[in-house]
Amino acid sequence: MLKSWGCAQALRRAATRRPVPTPLVSRLPSRSYAHAAEGSAQASRATQVITPSKSREEWQRQDAVLVRHLNDVFSPLKFPPELASRILTHASHPDAMRRHNGRLSFVGRRVLQSYLLMFIHSSPALRPEHDYHLILERALNTYILGEHVAPKWEIGKVLKWRPMNVGNFSKPLGPNVEVPSPLMNLERDSARGIGMYKVHGTTVEAVVGGVFHQFGGSVAHRLFHTRVLPHLLLQGSHEGLHVAYHEHAREVCEKMGGPEGPLLR
Repeated sequence: MLKSWGCAQALRRAATRRPVPTPLVSRLPSRSYAHAAEGSAQASRATQVITPSKSREEWQRQDAVLVRHLNDVFSPLKFPPELASRILTHASHPDAMRRHNGRLSFVGRRVLQSYLLMFIHSSPALRPEHDYHLILERALNTYILGEHVAPKWEIGKVLKWRPMNVGNFSKPLGPNVEVPSPLMNLERDSARGIGMYKVHGTTVEAVVGGVFHQFGGSVAHRLFHTRVLPHLLLQGSHEGLHVAYHEHAREVCEKMGGPEGPLLR
């Protein structure tokens, strides 16, 4: 009993000699927190106000050109100005500080993959040896979309982007901007080298993502079968849609009204 009591006393004495350390955060002056919070808020505000120097009227005029283009190509759909400017602004352009198509292209690519997988899985042309992953990679490669789909939508006329690897000709392009002559009528390898097919293909994905977001899956599905897939039926090439599915793709397109079929029912 005495031994137990002695042990207890020793533990109490040890505890009193060891003050519990105060957490470092609690020892910091409260003024430091206020100063840090104020600095963080100022930095956040400064980041938010950094936008390209254009007046409200200039933005509205430019957005109107983008809206008109998308409305004409995908009639009778009506694109809101904010959505149109987001779809047709690539992250390489200075105006991307305002908004760009990065997120919409991410969504659009997944939408394209989903519709193509559903098409392949339900097609009578499907064979056990067909590799879904390989078919998707060849048909929906971003460069292929940029080379074969984007020109049909005349994306190059209005897309805001900046070419790379072109020396003094690397300037922001977009509506009402004259394209330097060396960048017109480029050979295929040259177009790839300056990033044109990549950027244009990303924009095709953004269009699909924007349509899916604004108008719904039914409209995006019709867009896929009438405005995207028919342009990927590349004869005599391993690129584009697998040749075994060409006939079925044409049949589906015709059932939906053909390449100019109605997007709204």
